[in-house]
Amino acid sequence: MVRRNDGRRAALVDGAIEVLARDGARGLTFRAVDAAAGVPGGTASNYFGNRDDLLTQAGARVYERLTPEPEVIERQRAARPDKESYLALMREVVGRVSGFRTGYLALLELRLEATRRPELRAVLTERVRADLDANLAYHEESGLPGDLMAVKLLYLAFNWLIVEQLTLPDVLSAEERDALVVAAVERLVTP
Repeated sequence: MVRRNDGRRAALVDGAIEVLARDGARGLTFRAVDAAAGVPGGTASNYFGNRDDLLTQAGARVYERLTPEPEVIERQRAARPDKESYLALMREVVGRVSGFRTGYLALLELRLEATRRPELRAVLTERVRADLDANLAYHEESGLPGDLMAVKLLYLAFNWLIVEQLTLPDVLSAEERDALVVAAVERLVTP
């Protein structure tokens, strides 16, 4: 049995994310992933059974890399459950997600590809739903102001704000984006 190198696998999946962001799903080939990962040609085909496997693992890796660092989670848990803490959390989320530009763009490509690939759609649906459920559970446990509908509305609003920022960054200035984050929290999160 062939042993696989976990570090190389991660590099390949990260390479797939870069290819998805740069070239879209149609540009995702094993050869392109090998080049993006800086590994010898033919390496990706040794790690992934097929393109669907690679797409699925790229989607999982995006979420893995979007997970906040433990210090960020601990700092938020230690903060007072008030509107100011909520605003700080939302700014951190928008900044962290939009800071991983290629990951978010790859995720958009994966979502589009999922409309044509039922297995990928099932995996992404499960992952996105689990992420949303985790956010809802965290909100309830934290005692932060606002109800679960506010959390869902912020989730949807900020996802599109991030899409706008990453795809058409000149539509809104940084100041306008921050003002929108503040306004969304102020209007949706009531004590």
